[in-house]
Amino acid sequence: MIVRIDHIVMNCRDVQATASWYERALGFTREIYTSPSAPGERISLKFGPHKFNLRQTGDAGWVTCKVDAPGSLDLCFVTEGSLKPVMERWAAAGIAVTAGPGPRTGALGMMTSIYCNDPDGNLVEVSTYAADPLA
Repeated sequence: MIVRIDHIVMNCRDVQATASWYERALGFTREIYTSPSAPGERISLKFGPHKFNLRQTGDAGWVTCKVDAPGSLDLCFVTEGSLKPVMERWAAAGIAVTAGPGPRTGALGMMTSIYCNDPDGNLVEVSTYAADPLA
C-alpha cells in the first residue's frame, strides 16, 4: 500500500518570508514551479528527496484542507551527527532555540531534539540519533 510521503503542503501567511526562513534556518532549496491544475508560479522547498509546497493562506487555486490557517504544524527533521551546527546556524540567523536539547522518542527510537518556531508559528524540531548529539 503506502510506501512514502510525496510532499507536504504548508499554509503560510507570507510564502516568500516562509521560503526565506527555511533557506536560512535549515538550508532548504527554493524551487519555483508551475502546476497543471492552476495558473501562475508556485514555490516549494526541497531537501534531499523531500518537498514542501508553500501555499498562501486564502489562495483559492489550491485543493486544501478544511481549516485554511497557518501555524498548526509540528515538524521533525533529522540531521546526521551533532546538533551543534544547527544551533550555530540558528544563532547566526537570530533564531531562538525554544526547547532542548533534550531526549525524545522518534520513529527509529531515542533521539535528541532542539526546537524553534517558524514565522507562522509552526513548531520546528531538529533531531539526531547520534550517540553524542552535541559533539
